[in-house]
Amino acid sequence: MTQQETSLRSSAFVTGASKGIGFAVAQALAGAGYAVTLTSRHQDEVEAAARQIGQDARGVQCDVRDPRALQAAVDAHVAAFGGLDVLFVNAGVGHFASAEDLTTEQWQEVIDTNLSGAFYTVKAAIPALKRRGGYIFTLSSLAGKNPFAGGAAYNASKFGLNGLSEVLMLDLRQYGIKVTQIMPGSVATFFNGHTPSEADAWKIQPEDIAQLTLDLLNMPARTLPSRVEVRPSRPPQK
Repeated sequence: MTQQETSLRSSAFVTGASKGIGFAVAQALAGAGYAVTLTSRHQDEVEAAARQIGQDARGVQCDVRDPRALQAAVDAHVAAFGGLDVLFVNAGVGHFASAEDLTTEQWQEVIDTNLSGAFYTVKAAIPALKRRGGYIFTLSSLAGKNPFAGGAAYNASKFGLNGLSEVLMLDLRQYGIKVTQIMPGSVATFFNGHTPSEADAWKIQPEDIAQLTLDLLNMPARTLPSRVEVRPSRPPQK
């Protein structure tokens, strides 16, 4: 591939992409013609995920809690692919306990990953996105508007992510950068140690969020759906 061809290639950077929603989004973007960088804290997993996708996919070990590592990963992506067009901010963790029982270490890990990590990711990517315009997706949750018992850290991180996403949308749209926060309900993923099974068939599937991402990318340039709430269409009756 020539330097000119590289500079014209659309590309995407996806955090938390070794499995689940991040992997499904990276795979869908690659199928749509994007060169993709996948990141994860686990090097072996993210490299295996990139090999599975192929099609100019790169797997990079990166902890979103480390702003220097993120900047290096974004800079390497831009050097490899000539620019950046789509940023999917997906990396997240969860610890669930009452405020009394939640440890300060658990609180810090959730906030540092889900909220500060999102800020670090976007900040690292803004200069590249401004050069070509682009799209930022933040993967939030309905937990960002619906608190639940035992969700002190997770709820706080997602409430904060929603606020951050709305400010980013206002700050960046003048540069031709769209920002959409995607807020799913129950999704069949590996989140928090869960292994998806047939019992999760009623839930939103990772590929559903991937399809939504492609649909949003295909919206007319004049239109910006800034917040999208997504729910299972037929949850089990309690």
